[in-house]
Amino acid sequence: METKPIIQIQNVTKSFIGKDNTVEALKGISLDIQRGDVYGIIGMSGAGKSTLVRCLNFLEKPTSGTVVIEDKDLSQLSEKELRQTRTEIAMIFQHFNLLMQRNVLDNVCFPLEIIGVKRADAVTRAMELLEIVGLQEKAKSYPAQLSGGQKQRVAIARALATNPKILLCDEATSALDPTTTKSILKLLQEINQQYGITIVIITHEMSVVQEICSHVAIIDEGELVEHGTVEDVFARPKTAAARKLVFMVNPRTDLMKGKRCIRIVFKENSSFEPVIANMVLECKSPVNILKAETEDIGGIAHGQMILQLPEDDVMAAKMIHYLEERKLTVEELDSYVE
Repeated sequence: METKPIIQIQNVTKSFIGKDNTVEALKGISLDIQRGDVYGIIGMSGAGKSTLVRCLNFLEKPTSGTVVIEDKDLSQLSEKELRQTRTEIAMIFQHFNLLMQRNVLDNVCFPLEIIGVKRADAVTRAMELLEIVGLQEKAKSYPAQLSGGQKQRVAIARALATNPKILLCDEATSALDPTTTKSILKLLQEINQQYGITIVIITHEMSVVQEICSHVAIIDEGELVEHGTVEDVFARPKTAAARKLVFMVNPRTDLMKGKRCIRIVFKENSSFEPVIANMVLECKSPVNILKAETEDIGGIAHGQMILQLPEDDVMAAKMIHYLEERKLTVEELDSYVE
């Protein structure tokens, strides 16, 4: 039996009215997020993804449409009811938003103070959370004394203080170096698995989505253009916006123009087999490798490769047949090259 989504985004639009113009940041977005998912919402800068995440807790109220959290229509709640619901929807940000005048312990205690938890109980809870994020020894330190990764761990501990059911992460790793990003994503994954918290990650980096997310939605110019499992979207991106995010850096498009190029997606063990070398030996014709990489998606190795095939149509068709016989996803890229 299908369970009801914990988050239902229903035809949400958001317009910002300026003196001289109106900006449509979101255009009729509908999306369901299931309980316990790690859901990525990805798009280029200015796509509307940060506006969307702020609509999930009504920090931004949609111009039309609504958000339903656990059967509660946020548009129908009073201000008091909305504040209560927000204790179940925590948020962490790109620049941490810690209180610089408070030490680490007091930063984590802060949301508990707001809802009236006794000081002794708040301190006990805060120390438990600092242990979870690996920063118990930094309890008396101040934010200025911490690295970026440590600040984000404090922000995560603070977000968990009120036992939320949903954690919203708005570009939470964008200010961090790659190694620190990996450690923060691993921590979020552990929190999701251990406590069942539904996590929504807003990012412009496909690598973040591939590292941790089970599902992904792609936002482009305020519209939802594609969504599904990360594996499916990675293997067969259907839209130009999705392709740009999957490829990220355009492979030698100067070489691709006017040529027959394909994208191959490898899964699991095929990522480590010499498929291309065997194909070249079998077909007795070289190919030009324009791009190749291997990713870890949900703990399974996936790879992608962009090849420029021979101009001879018969030989190119033979190579595609060879790859498809070996159960590889093969996608012709004519529609991608602009």
